[in-house]
Amino acid sequence: MLIETHAHLDYPDFAPDFDGVLQRATDAGVTRIITIGTSVESSRRAVELAERHANIFAVIGVHPTTADEAGEDVIGPLRELAQSRRVVGIGETGLDYHRLPSLAAAKEKKVQVFARTLQGETEEEIEAGLHDGSYKAKQASLFEQQLDLAMELGLNAVIHQRDAWEDTLELMRPYAGKLRGVFHCFGGTLEQAQEVIAAGHLVSFTGIVTFKNGTEVLEVAAQLPMGDFMVETDCPYLAPVPFRGKRAEPAHTRLVAESIAIARDVTLDEVANATTATAEAFFRFNR
Repeated sequence: MLIETHAHLDYPDFAPDFDGVLQRATDAGVTRIITIGTSVESSRRAVELAERHANIFAVIGVHPTTADEAGEDVIGPLRELAQSRRVVGIGETGLDYHRLPSLAAAKEKKVQVFARTLQGETEEEIEAGLHDGSYKAKQASLFEQQLDLAMELGLNAVIHQRDAWEDTLELMRPYAGKLRGVFHCFGGTLEQAQEVIAAGHLVSFTGIVTFKNGTEVLEVAAQLPMGDFMVETDCPYLAPVPFRGKRAEPAHTRLVAESIAIARDVTLDEVANATTATAEAFFRFNR
């Protein structure tokens, strides 16, 4: 018995064969699927799916990369959606500095935005810095608002972090002991995982643990205590071996768990039982 803790079933990738996707998950021993919202509309679709299917639950939130497009009030609609008992968390929310406005500007204008000149900062540097600061501030505000909502509702949070490690941890510090987060799609070091766990949070592993260039992440999964991590696919992304380059789906959660079991020299059942118990405690399905 496995729980797929991070899927995006509302995406159009799954529309052509949705029933088949669910059946393959069941056949693979994936008994529950958590579908994750990335915007207010995506969250609404996630709740609708969860209310139609007994094995689907929803996490609702606004992804940091949509901060510029998010309306002035996202918390009101999310709070309303959270009235559904099928909602088991807030997210995915967090910080993402991977594609800052300055990087896009540098590519478009073919300038080295961060290059220093004898005259000091270039005009492009100054403009890019202002855009980056505004973008980061919007993400931080959206993140804090969603953490506040999670705390208000007694829910935990699904955390997206990309190239923003220190800022993410800093923003979460005031919530210590008030809510827990799971750092989904974890790809960091053992020390970073231990830092997260010491703060009361969890990490979650995807199909990256099956990649040839994912051996370091697999080693982290092999060394963490059972109970400190969960498994996911982040489908339709990051399809595990042997499906790389294709659409990932919830059934592939089994491949993630199998890879971790082999690395730990334990049975699949041991990993499945431990991660299921962790997910049940974190998401509180029977709230």
